[in-house]
Amino acid sequence: MIGVPIKGGKNMFKKLCVLLVLWSVIALLLVACGTADSTASTTGNTVHMNDAQFVQASITIKKGERLTLIDDALTPHIIANGTWEQGTAHPAREPGAPQVKDVQINGNSSQTIGPFTTAGTFKLYCTIHSGMNLTVVVQ
Repeated sequence: MIGVPIKGGKNMFKKLCVLLVLWSVIALLLVACGTADSTASTTGNTVHMNDAQFVQASITIKKGERLTLIDDALTPHIIANGTWEQGTAHPAREPGAPQVKDVQINGNSSQTIGPFTTAGTFKLYCTIHSGMNLTVVVQ
């Protein structure tokens, strides 16, 4: 049995090579698609939202950077400059803040806001979810 060629061995080797190449191409495509928006994830300037709240109440970023808001739920959000105070919406735009007016973020999607070109503290809120406030501190 030693040294006896296996019938069809070359065909099997070719099939395995083709399969390996095919899987490599698929893996490469998946990796490429997964990093399409790497600018937001590498800076760390992301704030997640659930059904009716920002997951964190504030974020600190550097002057000139952008902020990415990520909706982790199916619930849509409409973001604007301003804040909720005691159940009442107070639209307002602080001097130096980028204009954010009715930015709609549908469920399981994201939107980037900015750049924030002036140092300061800026307020954003969801116009449809009472109490949903975010403070952006720009250094």
